[in-house]
Amino acid sequence: FKPIVRLATAEDLRRGAELAEKESFARARFREMIQAHKLDMKPVGVEYLFSGDKVMFYFTAEERVDFRELVRNLASELKARVEMRQIGVRDEARMLGGVGHCGEQLCCARMGQEFQPVSIRMAKEQDLSLNPLKISGLCGRLMCCLRYEFDAYKDFKSRAPKKGAKIETPLGEGVVVSLDTPREQVKVAVSSASPMVVPLSAIKCGKGKGCPCSISQEALDEISAKSDAATPALFRDLPGVPGVAGAAGKPPEAGKSAKRVAPSGADKASEKPGRSAGRRRRRRRSGGQSAPSSSD
Repeated sequence: FKPIVRLATAEDLRRGAELAEKESFARARFREMIQAHKLDMKPVGVEYLFSGDKVMFYFTAEERVDFRELVRNLASELKARVEMRQIGVRDEARMLGGVGHCGEQLCCARMGQEFQPVSIRMAKEQDLSLNPLKISGLCGRLMCCLRYEFDAYKDFKSRAPKKGAKIETPLGEGVVVSLDTPREQVKVAVSSASPMVVPLSAIKCGKGKGCPCSISQEALDEISAKSDAATPALFRDLPGVPGVAGAAGKPPEAGKSAKRVAPSGADKASEKPGRSAGRRRRRRRSGGQSAPSSSD
């Protein structure tokens, strides 16, 4: 963005509206003359200086273009000095604007900072997908935002153990499964317990190469206490949760069915009367009724 000189007055605002109308007309004529001269260039934008005696035309092109005849025709029609500027695809995206993958306005158009170099190494350091469609912006180049958090990821990974590194814990030897850079946490898998998330500050690593990292019992107790405090009281007494009240109500193991309990006398008495009559009728139809005995 250009530096601010002073606050705009009413006259400045009126002058700016007039120049905006001139820019709209010049942009249309610029596009028409490019087609008339059959030049291999793409018009991007037009900007009048505040004095109105000079106009800047911005365009993109794959190769060098001879636009001398175009400049003469534009200067003759607009009655102003004409300057042509060839820009790159990143400058084009900044001038035209748009919406990025995140759903926000393009960083280059919103913040207007100078372009900084961006490399594929920055995407690798942040464990991002290397699919060009996901890490490229509207300009077709690597997204500028890849640089924003690169230093934070680089600093965290320089202090944290790498994936697959072994860590000594009170529960046994563990292995680093994943790293959470924004929260500065490390996920450790231990064979004798479920995976645990540990803050980097609780892990002590040796300074020498190959020295193992370790988690003390005090740090593990502190992590467990914080985890219990973060668990809502509503979920602490749920059945089937190991280690808390109600664990006896676990569901039956796979392949084992729950035992069927016979109904008590009270349950039998609560049956509807119609059921007994229905059973007697079914026995008569099936011939199950006993015949009367004959006397000699």
